[in-house]
Amino acid sequence: QVQLVESGGGLVQAGGSLRLSCAASGRTFSSYAMGWFRQAPGKEREFVATISWSGGNTYYADSVKGRFTISRVNSKNTVYLQMNSLKPEDTAVYYCAARTTGGAATMAPRYDYWGQGTQVTVSS
Repeated sequence: QVQLVESGGGLVQAGGSLRLSCAASGRTFSSYAMGWFRQAPGKEREFVATISWSGGNTYYADSVKGRFTISRVNSKNTVYLQMNSLKPEDTAVYYCAARTTGGAATMAPRYDYWGQGTQVTVSS
């Protein structure tokens, strides 16, 4: 069983920055691909970013490319999402997810474990 706990969400003005963290339990975190997804009110959950177990491969949704950066520190069992130049349309609940087998993935069903989410609100 893997437990994921997100933190770092909050209220920020447009153009501002936030860094989300996701702390994972378990001794095999370094073998998991990790992802960030988000869900806005009335919308489906959507892919944001993913990173391979080593950190060598990262992929981003077009909507966040150039503004968001995913990274990980395996010694801390933590994955991060640095969000810069935030826009009101980035407002959503952000979830981190772990994929215990396979590489970085953009599709939610390929992930095995999910955190409870953290709210990000960007005001205009």
